[in-house]
Amino acid sequence: METQVELEKGIGTIESERKTLQPKKVKIVKVEIQEVGDKKTKKVVCQVEHPDADLPIGMSSVAYLKDKKVVNSGLWYNLDNEENIQKGSALATFIESTDSKTLKEVEGKEVETELDGFFLCFKAY
Repeated sequence: METQVELEKGIGTIESERKTLQPKKVKIVKVEIQEVGDKKTKKVVCQVEHPDADLPIGMSSVAYLKDKKVVNSGLWYNLDNEENIQKGSALATFIESTDSKTLKEVEGKEVETELDGFFLCFKAY
């Protein structure tokens, strides 16, 4: 039986060189809905131009005020009984924060961002 060399590797001491983009105003260039996870839940992903990135990056979460607290949430595409975006949802709050009424109107808008751990999210408060 052969031994895989990878199984013998120890933990290194060199810190990761992960480049975290800093919060800056970004321009939304494309909005799309993607199915994620085993349940194929719909999530809105915005392709944005960041001043420090060479290529557009995908963003799909937002920080917003809920019950007087800042909360972070994914931009989940949830509809109400009338097949409209659920009022009061993170997605609805994000759309309203861009002075838009639909996701299509969000394209072309410039939006502030902030860090949620290592990842950028939209700032909607």
